[in-house]
Amino acid sequence: MEGVTGKRLEKLREREGWTKSLVAKKLNIKTVSTYANWEYGIRQPDNEMLVKLADLYDVTTDYLLGRVDNPKGMLNISYDGGGLNPEDEDEEEYLKQQLEQYRKMKKRMQDRLKKDERS
Repeated sequence: MEGVTGKRLEKLREREGWTKSLVAKKLNIKTVSTYANWEYGIRQPDNEMLVKLADLYDVTTDYLLGRVDNPKGMLNISYDGGGLNPEDEDEEEYLKQQLEQYRKMKKRMQDRLKKDERS
């Protein structure tokens, strides 16, 4: 785990185009050196700050801690080196139908979550 959090914090900050000073301000940290020490791996953020960092960068705490490699924490599934290779047209059609059903379900769930957030 050592160093993973710092490297990921740096990568996430740079992805956003933010300075260390800006991140410290967003997190309501009094000194930039506190945040910088996390990136340099000198210190680790406490649990409360780890949650704030995850929220700020829209990633999971597990990602920040190096427990998973996917920032959103979802499983990465690949077959045969990364893709599905249907054996015939029937199988390909079946996979397309399943994918379409999944996308419809996902959209319904996202719409439901948005509706719940507004309520």
